[in-house]
Amino acid sequence: MAPTARVVLFKSLGSVLETLPERVDVAVARAAANGFGRCSTVARGNLRTNLAHALAPAGGVVDDEVLDRFTDRAFSSYGQYWAESAKLPGMVPANVFSRFRIGEGLEHLLDARAKGRGTVIALPHIGSWEWGGSYLNSLGLGMTAVAEDLEPAALFEWFKKKRESIGIRIEPLDEHAGTVLLQTLRDGGVVGLLCDRDIQHNGIEVEFFSERVTIPAGPATLALRTGATLVAAACYSGPGRDHFAVITPPIPVQREGRLREDVTRVTQLVATQLEGLIRRAPEQWHVLQPRFAAE
Repeated sequence: MAPTARVVLFKSLGSVLETLPERVDVAVARAAANGFGRCSTVARGNLRTNLAHALAPAGGVVDDEVLDRFTDRAFSSYGQYWAESAKLPGMVPANVFSRFRIGEGLEHLLDARAKGRGTVIALPHIGSWEWGGSYLNSLGLGMTAVAEDLEPAALFEWFKKKRESIGIRIEPLDEHAGTVLLQTLRDGGVVGLLCDRDIQHNGIEVEFFSERVTIPAGPATLALRTGATLVAAACYSGPGRDHFAVITPPIPVQREGRLREDVTRVTQLVATQLEGLIRRAPEQWHVLQPRFAAE
């Protein structure tokens, strides 16, 4: 698809979802995502393999029928994510606030703020993290996030503008991102990093759902270098039209040896927390890229 056509397509889809009556937009998006999931053998195969790892009991396998049902539900959930994210920029902040709850762990963010420390939030692609960022903005905490660059640049700028309109500062994933994030944390701010995918292919090898994979070193590195509080969190869709989040207790980030060794150790702790958050609602884990060896 030509770059200009991609921009037009995303803007058009976003406008349609934003203007459709609420819940109609979700129904349309869920149906479209389900259709895509049945037509795209590559995306379906990747998601199915990822879910097989998240659902499998220790040393066991998942029944094929169960796995197919969860894969269908995951595509539906992915469509819902896009619909609800598209609605956010046009919503009254008070409505977002009333429909979002942090069920566990808000005290960890408030404690870090009271101490004047920054906070790093390690996030999986679960539910809608944008709802969580908007909610934090309503609490006066705000959030800075990093997003992978998109082609063409106009498409990235469109996504950036949409997310910043709901209170999430977006930095492109480039050579300047680290400097911005370090300063944000030193100023006592909040940094949210999606880290269950290794987009740059330079992450730390960890055990993740009983396999060796790589995940980004960013959360551990930033926390170790600044002394910021490090937590993992997930923002889940539901029940109904609402959303809720779970924030883990702070992950220990004390220095014990060489920085590289400490980053590896802490990144494994992050991976373990991400596993637990994903297992709470595996059907909301929206990773359509390969994370494990194909089954």
